[in-house]
Amino acid sequence: MRDELCRRFMAIPGVGPVTALSYSSAIDDPHRFRRSRNVAAYFGLTSRRWQSGTSIDVQGRISKAGDPDVRRALYEAASALLTRFKGHDALKTWGLKLAKTKCHAKARVAVARKLATVMHAMWRDGTFYVGDPDASAPDIAAANAAKLQRLGLANS
Repeated sequence: MRDELCRRFMAIPGVGPVTALSYSSAIDDPHRFRRSRNVAAYFGLTSRRWQSGTSIDVQGRISKAGDPDVRRALYEAASALLTRFKGHDALKTWGLKLAKTKCHAKARVAVARKLATVMHAMWRDGTFYVGDPDASAPDIAAANAAKLQRLGLANS
């Protein structure tokens, strides 16, 4: 709760203290990744591919490379965002639309991958998460304060 970076990560709906702390400790230095999308591959949240000189490019399931605890935490955060968060969020809307066309498990993995890239970009740029572009700054600040208050009461 004292770490400013973890508090910024916990402003994302679905991301709690375990996800924020495990993500920040696994990355350690955000500048070692040139692009934010490379972080998702580092945690094994991108599809595995098979290629040869004569065959076509075949994409399979996720590669599951990297730290399984961080991958699991991101998956749980994505699941909480899609199912438990009641507010309006652009990432949730995108994930639910994907869940209608594909299946819900694939949508959770896709949202987890997007969470990893968004968190890395936030860390590298020093920005804050704004999931609802229509929300005003006081509303966002009040929601973040309420979440931190709930987490503070739960830890004491």
